[in-house]
Amino acid sequence: MQLFDGPWPARATWAALPLALGPALGDALDPRAHAVALTGSGLAWATWAAVLVAVLIPRTVSLTALRITTPAALAVANWAALAGGRGGADLVAVAWAAVTVVVAFAPTTGDCFVNGSSYGDERRMPLRVPGALLLGPLPLAWGAAVAAPIGAPLLLAARAWVAGAVLVAVGAPASAVAMRALHGLSRRWVVFVPAGMVLHDLHALVDPVLFPRARIRRLGPAPVDGDGACDLTQRALGLALEIELAEPLEVAPRRADRTVVVEPIERLLFAPTRPGAVLQEAARRRIAVG
Repeated sequence: MQLFDGPWPARATWAALPLALGPALGDALDPRAHAVALTGSGLAWATWAAVLVAVLIPRTVSLTALRITTPAALAVANWAALAGGRGGADLVAVAWAAVTVVVAFAPTTGDCFVNGSSYGDERRMPLRVPGALLLGPLPLAWGAAVAAPIGAPLLLAARAWVAGAVLVAVGAPASAVAMRALHGLSRRWVVFVPAGMVLHDLHALVDPVLFPRARIRRLGPAPVDGDGACDLTQRALGLALEIELAEPLEVAPRRADRTVVVEPIERLLFAPTRPGAVLQEAARRRIAVG
């Protein structure tokens, strides 16, 4: 059994967050204006309670909420450490917030929450984030997602009416768009179904594709020379898997020019977060693994 299996590590680390972060945050807010301190405290408690309810029900949307708010908690812990100066309490706050981030982004956490949204005899297993998004677009989307919900109430509480109004008017729509985009990353997976396996990745494919069990000649680690294979890994980091088909199957990879071109493919590469678990599930469902 791996360290972060199941939903309980995410539940436990998030549930204990107020005990670790509360003293440092309270000390950092104490010198602020009463309205600002009250608003900051209220935002923290409301966010914590909402996410706690979400993680009690493992779903894909719960995973998105967890992966947006845990980095925010780490950012708040670091701000409290710089602003408060409580020494040991600050260290505990930053350390525990960092643990919540590690647990939230653990592949087994994603696996558990994504599969919580499955139906019947399905097994959903998430895919890795496209590599190009990690170095800029993803952090920017996260910043856009949290800026208005956190910044606007605090600015208005501080009576910075113009800045607060501008952040509401501009930041709220940007936050909604960013949250939707981040949730789209959570909704990328390979699904094992009774008929075979489905690749559900609307970043790489126009439509999900079913690979019938009878057509799959081999599912296994991608060879180093993956020439000729349809590469849907989107340069994700980590081990890629290859589906080798007994006969061509038509797919429609998503193209930069937005045109839809259907291509017959016999080999396809994809990048799950837990390739070993994918191969185990495939073998259990009598898909040829090698």
